[in-house]
Amino acid sequence: MQKGFLMLSAALLSVCSMQTQAKQTICVFDLLGKAGESYKLMEEWALASKNWGGDIKLIPYQSEEQAEKDFKADKCDAVAMTSMRGRAYNKFGGSIDALGGVTSNAIAKKAIAYALDKRNNKRLISTRGNTKYELAGISPIGIAYIFVRDRSVNTIEKGKGKKFAYLHYDLAQKVAIERVGAVGVPADIFNFVKKFNDGEVDIIAAPAYAFKPLEIYKGLGSKGAMFNYPVVNVTANLIIKPNAFPDSFGEKSREWFLGELPRGFKMIERMEAEIPAKYKSDIPKEDQLRYQKLLRDGRIELSRQGVYDSTMMTVLKKARCTVERTNFECSIGGE
Repeated sequence: MQKGFLMLSAALLSVCSMQTQAKQTICVFDLLGKAGESYKLMEEWALASKNWGGDIKLIPYQSEEQAEKDFKADKCDAVAMTSMRGRAYNKFGGSIDALGGVTSNAIAKKAIAYALDKRNNKRLISTRGNTKYELAGISPIGIAYIFVRDRSVNTIEKGKGKKFAYLHYDLAQKVAIERVGAVGVPADIFNFVKKFNDGEVDIIAAPAYAFKPLEIYKGLGSKGAMFNYPVVNVTANLIIKPNAFPDSFGEKSREWFLGELPRGFKMIERMEAEIPAKYKSDIPKEDQLRYQKLLRDGRIELSRQGVYDSTMMTVLKKARCTVERTNFECSIGGE
């Protein structure tokens, strides 16, 4: 009888322990906090995760830097943030946002779908210090386009000496700005548009997601423009500490994000269409080719430096050449 009681007690303690371990806290960055589309997506993910053994508590952050700090300090078991910051935890997935690597939503769909595929499970797990990390999801935010306060600044030559705000933690942006002769101004996600609107900088790159809520039109005024040339694709990463989650949680989470891609891109296309046509300006085809070659050279160099993952660069090139078969780069090596 006593032996049976002890076994029952041990079983109950084990169940209680499992329940305790099952609770996970997620730091979620969204410029708009709980009102943002990224946060709403994570709410749906949290609900779905119950089927994989998750017991999720979401904490909204409007400061991406603070979200990452709390993640590092073990105040949360996972963090949802831009891939540009996420690259530090998983270079393969974080390199989807390589400069000029994704030039359309169609290419973005292929690249994200491939990255989330089961064949890449091992590539999505990494160790930093003594901590194990896993990329458990990628969601699209949209392609970033160039916004200028003066639409006459429509070539690289005219952009020389102009102030260009960049995200201070992304070396790739800094290198690209220096290559074109612009003056880089370090900024963060929460203030780079404000610098543009206040006239502190002349140029920014941003996706349609930021146009209305951050009031980019104030910086454009009557003289500014958005150039219809894609410079970088912006995505969000969900980085988890897998030891805090049930077995196979990351794989099931990625499957869920994969299923959400069509809806995510519909939202992006809607936001892009909502930007008034009066702000949009096309770049001549000969200039587009120049910029493409410039960004390609930058990616190759940054891959050599270890900033970008070379395997992902190959994936992105295949995606581009599947959609744009006549592109000059499809017949040459280098990526």
